[in-house]
Amino acid sequence: MAGAVLPVEPAVGVCLVAGVRVPGVVLAGAEGAVLAALVVEAFLVGRLWRVRRRAGGGRREATGAVLRAVVPVKARRLVAHELRALQSLGLWVVRRRHGVPAGALAVPYTGPQTAMMYGLLFVSAVETVMLALLIPWLAVQRVLLVLDVYGMLLVLALHAACATRPHVVGADGSLRIRYGALFDLRVPADAIATARVERRFSEGRGALVRLGPDDVLDLAVGGQTTVTVELNAPLGFVRPLGGRGLARAVRFHVDDPPAALAALGSG
Repeated sequence: MAGAVLPVEPAVGVCLVAGVRVPGVVLAGAEGAVLAALVVEAFLVGRLWRVRRRAGGGRREATGAVLRAVVPVKARRLVAHELRALQSLGLWVVRRRHGVPAGALAVPYTGPQTAMMYGLLFVSAVETVMLALLIPWLAVQRVLLVLDVYGMLLVLALHAACATRPHVVGADGSLRIRYGALFDLRVPADAIATARVERRFSEGRGALVRLGPDDVLDLAVGGQTTVTVELNAPLGFVRPLGGRGLARAVRFHVDDPPAALAALGSG
């Protein structure tokens, strides 16, 4: 219910900011509809939480069950990705890496995208200044400033997540393939059949994680992959938004392929 009514609020707000005169009856009706929807949603959420508690669940378990029931999986995963990316900014500042144990090799992969990310930040900053000069309404300027600054923060956080969450070759020869906070695949050492340097460029624009008809999983950075790992048996993986699949080989990018393969061979 709230999903159907809440868009009324920003629509009315845009009209007011743009100087459109909205009748008082319309304003009161819009506010009343939104308030009623929120009250109903709060009642249903509270009822579901109490049911979970009576069933013997703890507070944390009941809260988790309510969130899983009310919030779609894709929305939960997007929020989790965003929070982990923002957390990576702190790791980036203190020059720490996530999930690289002692004896393991961190394998960076950000080379092809670094210039693009900083270029995007520069363009976003120029756009923010230009919009502030061109738009005469102060309220609109402030809204756009908040959105632009947050957008630039997310771009920087995405790059920080990739820098602080590299691929990892374990001391036992296992492999952890990642892309920032969006993708994480663990490949046990005994699941790896062969690994080789193979530079390939992806055709066209596709999803970050792309599974081909031959069950080869592509995780390209800057439109390219440099290492191909063949697997002994199909291995399950989870897409950024929660979809699942099976891959019999994985192609991904590393900045220094020979060093990664040497570590895999010595594991």
